[in-house]
Amino acid sequence: MKLVIVTAVEEFQKEVLKLFKKANIHSFSSSDIDGYKNGSSVMMASSWFPSEKFGNESRLFFSFTEDENIDTLFQLIQEFNSNVETNNAVRAVVVPIEKFI
Repeated sequence: MKLVIVTAVEEFQKEVLKLFKKANIHSFSSSDIDGYKNGSSVMMASSWFPSEKFGNESRLFFSFTEDENIDTLFQLIQEFNSNVETNNAVRAVVVPIEKFI
């Protein structure tokens, strides 16, 4: 069992959910996050009264799942990213789990 973490801009939420379903990952969690591309926008956004929102509305998905589901998910994400015309590709990482209860 491993932990897979996926991040995507808000606009791709429905597509990521479809990718999870196709990869046979039915149990997962998600959260709203703000994505930043460089340090200067983080500093500007951390002011007390920022006049503009500098982060991109994004989603973080994570699931504890089996290797074969993760392999399928990565193939699907790679295919999805190759067909998207944006610099905000879907990103994914895998973290091995040493112990769990």
